[in-house]
Amino acid sequence: MLAVTVLLGFCCLISTFSVNGAPSDVPCRFDGIPNGSLSLARAVDLALCSNADIQSAAATVRVRAAQLGEAHAEYWPTLTATATELRENTRYPGAPIPSSTDTAVTAYGALSWRLFDFGGRHADSRSASMLLEVALGTQDATIQKVLGAVVEAYFDAVTAKALMNSKAEDEALARETLASAERRLRQGDGAQSDALQAKTASVRATLDSNRAQGSYETSLAVLAYSVGLRTGTPYTVPDEADRSPGADDKSLQAWLDDARQRHPAIAAARADVEAAEAQVVSARSSGRPTVDFQANYYANGFPEQGIATTRQRSTTVGIAITIPLFDGFLSRYKVHEAEATVKVKEAALIDVERVTLTDIVKAYSDATTAVANLRESQSLLEAAKASQASSKRRYESGATDILELLNTQTALADARQERVRCLADWRSARLRLLATSGILSKDI
Repeated sequence: MLAVTVLLGFCCLISTFSVNGAPSDVPCRFDGIPNGSLSLARAVDLALCSNADIQSAAATVRVRAAQLGEAHAEYWPTLTATATELRENTRYPGAPIPSSTDTAVTAYGALSWRLFDFGGRHADSRSASMLLEVALGTQDATIQKVLGAVVEAYFDAVTAKALMNSKAEDEALARETLASAERRLRQGDGAQSDALQAKTASVRATLDSNRAQGSYETSLAVLAYSVGLRTGTPYTVPDEADRSPGADDKSLQAWLDDARQRHPAIAAARADVEAAEAQVVSARSSGRPTVDFQANYYANGFPEQGIATTRQRSTTVGIAITIPLFDGFLSRYKVHEAEATVKVKEAALIDVERVTLTDIVKAYSDATTAVANLRESQSLLEAAKASQASSKRRYESGATDILELLNTQTALADARQERVRCLADWRSARLRLLATSGILSKDI
């Protein structure tokens, strides 16, 4: 029995399977972006509906499903029937015998049912079943790949928006500092140089904010292309809550074990090996005897013959045993080819496992480092906020100069940017770990 995997619970799949294994299409509809804010789930659905690689993989699944049906059809008998109306005209030139015309309907029917073939049909069916599993695994792997690209583009946009918001906060803070310096200058408590330095810092913050705005708009354009949005569709992405990762006690060995069992690429390679092994059995059976049940029915004649002189009915029933005697060693070479193909597929499976597990080890290490850096960045941000608030109070009371305030303001901007960077690094490392493990979903 084939196990059909429903990947990640997507609400907009390219293909599904009915009870008998035949794929059926599910139409994809674009009904706009609610409130103009593109959620990750909606972005994934749009990408799955528009991606050509996924559509190609789904078409391959349909091909394999049809081939499995062809393999199953070998177990059924074949029945053919032919009915022909014949008109036979006989003349005797030069003889006193009158010509004659006879009209009759001839009918032929044949039933053939293979009873035994040394496991050839079973091997063909097993091979087709495994090739369907390969196609399903490849489809899942393709969806994982597309999903990874879309999620990465989505979070690039989220990160760009967070950086834009951070730069906007830096700009607002710089303007507050400029207003404070100008107010002290008007009151006679500050110097002209302090106001000019504050003005310089404010203009620089505005430039950084404008650049961040441009980067955000660029990331939205890239995301729109990734998910297949219509050109010119206005949208935005939601703000991400600043949160720390929850506890995850899953060990590296557990990640590796799960990947060996669940990763679609490894599952597809393993099914490919089983399909090749079934082909070995099929190749061996092709050079062995077969047993078929045959039944034929003839009415008013036989195929490729004229009308019988008298109306007749003929029926034949029998068992046909076909024994291949010599085929120029073709069967032997087919077996050797099939056995060599198994070795190739086994080597490919080992390589897929090696590459996949190596990527998991790297991603796990990066994720562990990213979590530690993310927690430290939060401490850095809190310290920078406290230092800037203290310097601001001291500057307004005249206890320090503008340089200290601008330095703490710069340090706070750097801490905010570092926080955004660490969030992006953690998200990217987590994404790579889930993607390389084959368990990536849109609910991350």
